[in-house]
Order: sequence, then structure tokens, then C-alpha cells
Amino acid sequence: MIHRREFLSGLLASAAAPAAGARRPNFIVILADDLGYADLACYGSRRNRTPHLDRMAAEGVRFTDAYVPVPYCAPSRGTLLTGRYPFRHGLVRNPAPDAGINDAGLPASEITLPEALKPLGYTSSCIGKWHLGHTPEFLPRTQGFDEYYGILYSNDMRPVQIVHNERVVEYPVVQAKLTRDYTERGNRFIEQNRDKPFFLYLSHAMPHKPLAASEDFYTPEVPGSLYTNVIEELDWSVGQVLRRVAELGLEKDTLVVFLSDNGPWFGGETPFRGMKSRTWEGGLRVPLIARWPGRIPAGLVSREVCGSWDLFPTICSLAGAQVPKDRVIDGRDIFPLMTTPGAKSPHEAIYCMQGEQLHVIRSGKWKLHVRSAGASTTQPGAGADWVDPRGPDGITIVAQHEQARPSQHPGLQTGDAAKEMMLFDLETDPGEQRDVAAQNPDVVRRLKSMFDAVDKQVPKIPPRPLGHAARGGVRRLKGGELRYDLEPKRP
Repeated sequence: MIHRREFLSGLLASAAAPAAGARRPNFIVILADDLGYADLACYGSRRNRTPHLDRMAAEGVRFTDAYVPVPYCAPSRGTLLTGRYPFRHGLVRNPAPDAGINDAGLPASEITLPEALKPLGYTSSCIGKWHLGHTPEFLPRTQGFDEYYGILYSNDMRPVQIVHNERVVEYPVVQAKLTRDYTERGNRFIEQNRDKPFFLYLSHAMPHKPLAASEDFYTPEVPGSLYTNVIEELDWSVGQVLRRVAELGLEKDTLVVFLSDNGPWFGGETPFRGMKSRTWEGGLRVPLIARWPGRIPAGLVSREVCGSWDLFPTICSLAGAQVPKDRVIDGRDIFPLMTTPGAKSPHEAIYCMQGEQLHVIRSGKWKLHVRSAGASTTQPGAGADWVDPRGPDGITIVAQHEQARPSQHPGLQTGDAAKEMMLFDLETDPGEQRDVAAQNPDVVRRLKSMFDAVDKQVPKIPPRPLGHAARGGVRRLKGGELRYDLEPKRP
């Protein structure tokens, strides 16, 4: 594998120049955190109003069978930015300062989207959640972004603090203003770079717990409405970005993509089995919408299998950037799926992980759980009054008593009991209720053979020893600086 610097130097020399008078396209990737497949009206929600995302889908393409590689945050984000499965880019666990996991991050040897675009004159900004490492060697500007603003990890991890580039600029944080703050900063970035190609990675904190919405969207008079308030403010955010792009005359030059990093946590909606943290469809299948007036036809719906890993080669191709040849890129250019009715998936099969292991293969309508997905029900002992022991840090919640409870499981909890080698026909059984492995032995053999060939490429990653959080609670860390020392014990 060549060094990253050598690749980027070669990229500049070989990049295709835009046609005379043309400019390279802009790219805006809006990522929600723990958004359910059916949290949007255009994906079936009956409780949430999402007119801006519905319009984005009506004016562009909506994917019904889009996946992420893991049912949780950090590895999924690493795959989006590199086009590589987590076992290839090396980040298979969530960094977490309050659990003592400070050594996990996206390796410097990886080529990210902003790094691939930079030699072509692109300016890149990451606004919002990073979660690819929070210590100096892993920060966003070491991975090609020109600017960063946001919380470096999940908004329930301590300390919750806003970082601008490499400096803490706000602590404690009022989480109710995060969606609005990130949106306004994203629009300022678009405005400041209107005359040159840009890449905006707008990575929202919501609807990850703890839920928080601004006063403009919070409706305390409606009991149990906080989750809906959060989704409707996210929808407002997308509308603000689309409006600013239009006001600046950039619509025909800008691809806007919206998706989630994994399936929903408690309180969300999915028509599938399971939820975040499980390799059932509820944890892995996510909404994916793309809009580009003049390039993507309005109202297209693609039912082909694709994944977040496909955004890297798709964006590189549209920008005229080379995809690295010295490493395996698992993604494929799916712009034909975005533009051509009847276009077929470029993937014979896709693969998903859980922890250090490959778990799932999907090929066409078939999905094989080679390794068990685990229970799809609420954890024992977690009742309606359960309170998350990872108490929020700072000024975070407008209505703490309205946080979602484990009784609000987002997905199906029925179906055949989880075990290894379960086969599902997702065309007739998208809820993964009936294991049909015994009736389709040839399909099982074919998928298992393909799975084994990829599984051999997965390095043996030792399980991480139980950390402080697993042994006895979260670490209480003091905020205000980029350091993660334990707070002194209170007398």
C-alpha cells in the first residue's frame, strides 16, 4: 500500500480537468444519527411531518434498500468517508472517552472523501458529530477537512463540548440548539464557498439520545412528542440547506444526499425487525435520498441493493477524482441508480458486521445471517421507567422526562428465534419473520461460499477487554479542554 501523501500527489497529476467554462460539482452529505427507516413520511411515518425531505425525495431519488455496514455509529461513519468496510479501514468499535476508549480512530493511512477531493480544488467542512477518534492523531483536520465544528463523539458521551478545529469553544453545551447551530454554520460555509467547489459533511447529533429540540419545535403541550419535535427540526434543517443552495443559484451544480448512520434507538420507527446494535434489517437498512436538479430525474425510486460505502466512489467519479488503486474499495459508483430507471445494483452481494466479525450477506432478495443477530426484544429488566446510566453532561435537555424508554422498541420483536445460518427472502418477508434456510439449501450454500471468501479477508481482531464503563459505570470527565482525565472523586 502506497503512502497517503503519494496517492494524493498522484491524484492531482491525473485528475480529469472540467470542461471549459464548467465547474466541478459541489457535494453536500447530510447524515442523521440513529434515524429510523420509517421516521420520515416519505418512508412511511404517520406521526412525523417531514415536508422538506419528502420534497427532496419527490424531486430526486429515494432508495428503498440502502444499507450501512454495521448497526452503530463510528465504523459506519468510517465506511461512508472511505468506501471501505470496517474490517478494511480498521475502526470496528466506537471511541468513547467516558468508557476509556481513547485509542480507537480512523487510521491516518486511510484516504477519505475530503482528501480525495482536495487536490481538485475542493474546500471541505465537517460540521457536527465526528466519532472517528477524539485524540489529536484522529481529529477531522488530520483527515482532510479544512474546518471542523461540533461534538467529537456521541452527544451522550462525557464531556459534551463543542470543538472548533482543535479547540474547545463551548462547554457546557445547550443541546437544544445543536440542530439549528449546525444548520446555520453549514449554510455559512455554502455561502462562503459559493464560487468554488466544496464538500459539506453535515453530521447531525439528532435523533441520538439524549433527544433535544429548540423552543421553536418543542411542543410540551403534546405529551410524548419530543421525538417527533426532533425529527421535524431535522427536516427543517434540510429545508434550510436546500433553500440556501437555491438562493445562491447552485442547485444545478450541487448533489445533496441524506441518510442515517444506522437504524433507530428506542423511540424511533422502522417497519423491520430489530433496531440499532443488531444486524436485523432494523439496525442496518436506512433511508437514503439524493437530489440534483437537472441530473437526477424527479420521483425516481430505486429498489436496488446499495450501501453507504457507495458514496465514496460515486462522488469521486462525479468530481473527476481517482479512486485509490492500492487498496480494496468496496463501494461502487451508483450514480446510474440515481439517474436511470431500471438500472441494476453493481453488487453481487453486500456484507455487514457486528463488532469484530462479519455477520451477514445479502445477495438480491436473499439475506443470510451466518452468525446470529441476537434477540430483537428489549433487554431484560429495562422497564418503562428505566433511566440511562450515562447521564447527560451539561445543559442538554429541554424535557428529560420525555426521553424515549425501552418500552418504545422501534422495530418488530416477533419472528423465528435468532440463531446461526438463518435465511430470509426479503422480497416476501422484509420483516425477517420466517427462516427459510431448510427450504433453500442451494441458496444457503451459494451465499455461505461467498461469505466465506470475504470472511477470510477479515483480520483476527481481539475483543476489547471490558472497560471502566462495562465494569461499573461511566467515567465522569471534566470538559473545557481536549483532554480526558478522570474528575477527582467527590468527598
